[in-house]
Amino acid sequence: MKFILPFLALFFSGYAFAHNTWKGKVIDADHKEVLAEVTVYVKGTNLIAKTDEKGLVTLQNIPNGAQVIGFKIIGHQEKTLNLIFPLNQTEPTTVELAHDEDDLDEVVITSTRSSRTIRDIPTRVEFIAGEELEEKMNMKPGDVRMVLSESTGIQTQTTSATSANAAIRIQGLDGRYTQILKDGFPLYAGAASGLGLLQIQPLDLKQVELIKGSASTLYGGGAIAGLVNFISKTPKMERELNFHLDGTSAKGLSLNGFYGKRNEKVGTTIFAAYQSNAAYDPADIDLSAIPKFKRYSFNPKFYYYPTAKTKLMIGLNSTFEDRVGGDMHYIKDGTDPSHSYFEQNKTERLSSQIALDHDFGKCSHVTFKNSVGYFNRKLFMPGYIFNGTQYSTFTEANYANHGEQFEWVAGANLWTDSFKEKQVTSALRDYNQTTFGAFFQNTFKANNWLHIETGLRADHVVDYGTAFLPRLSTLFKFNDKFTSRLGGGLGYKAPTLFTEDSERLQYRDVLALNSQANKLERSYGLNLDFNYRTSLFDDKVSFTINHLFFFTKIDDPLQLLRTTSGVYQFVNVAGNIETKGTETNVKLGYKDFKLFLGYTYTDAHRHEGTLRFDNPLTAKHRINSVLMYEVHDEWKVGLEAYTFSKQLLNDGSYGKKYTIMGFMVEKLWERFSIYINFENFTDSRQSRFDNIYTGAISNPLFRDIYAPLDGFVFNGGIKFKL
Repeated sequence: MKFILPFLALFFSGYAFAHNTWKGKVIDADHKEVLAEVTVYVKGTNLIAKTDEKGLVTLQNIPNGAQVIGFKIIGHQEKTLNLIFPLNQTEPTTVELAHDEDDLDEVVITSTRSSRTIRDIPTRVEFIAGEELEEKMNMKPGDVRMVLSESTGIQTQTTSATSANAAIRIQGLDGRYTQILKDGFPLYAGAASGLGLLQIQPLDLKQVELIKGSASTLYGGGAIAGLVNFISKTPKMERELNFHLDGTSAKGLSLNGFYGKRNEKVGTTIFAAYQSNAAYDPADIDLSAIPKFKRYSFNPKFYYYPTAKTKLMIGLNSTFEDRVGGDMHYIKDGTDPSHSYFEQNKTERLSSQIALDHDFGKCSHVTFKNSVGYFNRKLFMPGYIFNGTQYSTFTEANYANHGEQFEWVAGANLWTDSFKEKQVTSALRDYNQTTFGAFFQNTFKANNWLHIETGLRADHVVDYGTAFLPRLSTLFKFNDKFTSRLGGGLGYKAPTLFTEDSERLQYRDVLALNSQANKLERSYGLNLDFNYRTSLFDDKVSFTINHLFFFTKIDDPLQLLRTTSGVYQFVNVAGNIETKGTETNVKLGYKDFKLFLGYTYTDAHRHEGTLRFDNPLTAKHRINSVLMYEVHDEWKVGLEAYTFSKQLLNDGSYGKKYTIMGFMVEKLWERFSIYINFENFTDSRQSRFDNIYTGAISNPLFRDIYAPLDGFVFNGGIKFKL
């Protein structure tokens, strides 16, 4: 008996040892919404459970003593509770999980002028920020082409074979249908759009926001295909001083510096950059794939905070550049008459920015902003000079109220665009365009699963009439993992002399616009997307997928047609342009590895009566793939590949399909990092598998450029954070 009693005591104590129960309720720390499918576990044991649709969870058979209960779900920071059992618990313990710092859902998007985070905005917005933006800076620190061109549905289109001028295309539509903004200011419109992508450096950017499809309610004409808003860094209490030095195998050099600092009342940011390149001809055909150029940029901003509710920003953007492309012999010495072809661009870009923001209480504020722009471009070619100056202004005042259930913004703006051409050999193409606009937008949180955004804009374009632009977007939050957005709206584009077609001609023999014959291009578009994210294999692998359907139709599109006399004239062609397709993005994460997969299908064509024509220079199929290995603050390694299907060219022929591959590695320390990037190491370039011109080298007739011209180029650099 004396042996049986201790044995029974041990047995029952073991039973009590494994009979504790703990109940919890897990919610989102910011939105106070319940979180389903959260993994809850007791460290050091095999006890594990998941929260139900009400956020509730029960763990049973918890051992006595000190225990650590963990909580984890994709998109939120992992959390632990230190508890001692037995535990006296009458109600479930509420546990709040904060969002992961890298979770895109917690980024506030400024382009929608909403105070809500990206997860609660009905308008579909993509953005590039943080480490992703840093990685793209390594690939091309001198301009933003690489930042944009690697996104699904976006293609950068080279418009000059020798000077590397480029435009951006979204979902198969020409570059003029995309609005480029800097901090919400239209600084790159009209004549200033020329070389715009090449003169925006990424080092002073905090994030890049992209809205695909009609986005005209808040920003007016030009956002038919979508808009790209480059958001600058703002000063913080902690000083920021960064330097970025980069060199390339193509004899390129990029030097960038950024400084930011604020105190209680004042702050400032200063960005300065110098970029240069020698003329580069990898194909050895005596024509530059990369022109010889020098560029200087200086962007200072001053911030004043007179009270906690008022902020004033005054800024200046300036860029000065001289680039020369063409025959390599001419660029070198210019003495051989048989090698006399060249294309030289001299540009001066200056724009001011003023923004005043004042809060009324906690939920409402008024904003006033103004910019004045000056852009001068001199284009020299054999026997031809284009010399024009654009003066533009943009003024806007708006009032916004940000409530829990309703959020709305209303405002009015005035935009002026004046272009003056110095007559050299052709008729003047001067114009003055003035647009008055007013807009209203409301976001309504009907309930936790349905958010509705409605908007209306009215613009009056002097000489071209009035456009009314309604828009509707809805967000459906089926659960914490599955959401969907459906949206659509009307748009318009005022006639412009500055298009991809006229740029390819260097504006030679292009007639002026005619306000009596030309008219507004009007459009409507629809977007529908589905977003799903989950975890696989016991939360070891994160999985996210986004699938988008898009459709846009433009009536009476403006086209540049050649007349019987040999000159070119802009005509609103009876018919329409249609673009439709899908974009699919998949992201997989496992430990320090991330895999991004993307596919774009684009069917872009135009109708003229009963005739149907495919839109040239549009890849119907495109595949993106990026594999990243990142050890936080230690290593970044990336391998990428992009495949483009064949494209129709303007001469009726088809280009070749091609694949671009790249590899980048960066080693990070606390205050600096070094990197090397092998861009297009497969050396895919048009001059390898196709001709880029016909005729004599002294007077080349260039074909459309649909593939890279610079081929394999590697670059390396060093970044300092002091």
